[in-house]
Amino acid sequence: MKMLIFGGSGRTGQVMKRAAAAAGWEVCAPAHAECDLLRAEEVSRCVLESGAAAVVNCAAISGLEACLDDALSAHLVNAVAPAAMALACRHTGARFVHLSTDYVLEGHRPGLKDESTHCKPANVYGSSKREGELQVAEALRESLVLRVSWVCGNPDKPAFTESILSKALAGAPLDAIADKYSMPTDAEDIARAVLELLPLSVSGVLHLCSGGEPLSWHDCAVIVLQHAAALGALPCVPDVQRKLLSQATFFREVRPRHTAMNNARLTSLGVLMPSATQALQRITERYLRAAK
Repeated sequence: MKMLIFGGSGRTGQVMKRAAAAAGWEVCAPAHAECDLLRAEEVSRCVLESGAAAVVNCAAISGLEACLDDALSAHLVNAVAPAAMALACRHTGARFVHLSTDYVLEGHRPGLKDESTHCKPANVYGSSKREGELQVAEALRESLVLRVSWVCGNPDKPAFTESILSKALAGAPLDAIADKYSMPTDAEDIARAVLELLPLSVSGVLHLCSGGEPLSWHDCAVIVLQHAAALGALPCVPDVQRKLLSQATFFREVRPRHTAMNNARLTSLGVLMPSATQALQRITERYLRAAK
């Protein structure tokens, strides 16, 4: 069977392609020159002509400042394009999975949020992704929308966890924001979960993230560095300066502080996820192997 993957060159998309191919899928992942996500008609044509039994959308304009600077492109890629995919899948009968984000959630209240939590995005990115969720649901009731958070674990597309490790290995000064919380999630766990969910008759919104308690970026840094030191990659656990989100003057767009998600609905379906700490430790090991 064929799987059509949008965003195949991104942090999650690269891992999704490898996992799907390893599971026996014939994978098609069009590049930008083959399908411009700013053009809904190209997106529809791509799905309609693909012959795919499953369509997985990993594509997004996810940079918050990029979305702030070009809200129209963010709307077209993050909302209109997924809706076009869903509508085309309605015609072909393909299973449609759309990756969304924890940034659609209201970010003022601490603690874990489940799928019933009120959505109130704080920025252009979150608003465009929320609009995508709504348009996908309207276009195809059977669609599966998976909210992911703080995706990491692809050494070819480093995230915060890989960056802090790289700096520590180079002996550079370290700092991390300590008052913003979410759930770091391994891209490999996301890809595995998508493959496990595809044959299930589940639709609507699911929170696809690691388990456990919310972590700050500072918490993540400490966990990663402690594990790297335990493995002998660092002589000791380096100090990480605690910073406040308000001190991150290089951020021009608002960041929500509390978007950690509860994955209980996902795990009730038999799709098990590691704790955030376990995921970070595994990601550390993968990065250190790749860095050798």
